Amino acid sequence: MRITGRAAVLGAGLSVFAGSALLLVLTGHTGVRYSADHDGTVPLWSRSVPALVGVALVLLTPAARPEPARPGPAGVRVQAWLLAGAALAFAVVLHLVPGETAYLVAKLALPAVLLRRSRWSPTPPDARWAPVAPVAGWLLVSYATPLAPPAVDDPAADGVLVLLAALVVGFLANALLEELFYRRWLQARWEVLVGPWAAIVLSSLLWAVWHTAIQGRGDLLVDLASAVLNQGVTGVFLGLLWARYRRLWPLLVVHGAVNALPLLPGLL
Repeated sequence: MRITGRAAVLGAGLSVFAGSALLLVLTGHTGVRYSADHDGTVPLWSRSVPALVGVALVLLTPAARPEPARPGPAGVRVQAWLLAGAALAFAVVLHLVPGETAYLVAKLALPAVLLRRSRWSPTPPDARWAPVAPVAGWLLVSYATPLAPPAVDDPAADGVLVLLAALVVGFLANALLEELFYRRWLQARWEVLVGPWAAIVLSSLLWAVWHTAIQGRGDLLVDLASAVLNQGVTGVFLGLLWARYRRLWPLLVVHGAVNALPLLPGLL
């Protein structure tokens, strides 16, 4: 039986997820960092369950319909590979040049690989309010159950205004910029080449790997596996939201909440 490129990408991606889980279980590294600001850890499964609940709710939502396949713009293959290369380069740069300055410069350089004529994105299907159920379900499991990670130590030590500013800047630099790049631009183009599920897995893995530079512990293989089972699984939920609804707001709510989760108790 001939294996298509679509099946190969999807199979390889799923193998990475399965292999990462096996590696972490066999080596006993089942606690993952949930914030780059400190070394606190939570059980690995507690980071995956909310995302898997969200995935299930997306698939069970009657109004969620995959958009019919449409041809992409001329040069979409080149753009797809260019964006994937930029995503890998971003991860490598963060390892070679650590520090917040390098992080911001490298992240802001990501969109620069797009030419002015390549601002293409598929037309949204008619599913304006369909994402409410899966997003609300994810928020409920993430915030209102024992799966919620603990708050960082005294997040408002520098004042509530400083904390608010950090949340806003973090939202713009992380949630907005990353969702535009990894889902709206990168994933949308790879969907044209390999289909929605393979593109979701690919974009999720590319989004996950760079987190090893800010949340890793020094063992690259274990750090990569932890990122795959932490950010990668969340990325599948985010990617499915984009593939099914073509709406940016659900992604921004979820991604923003992921980053703010350890900090929000400081405002209460």
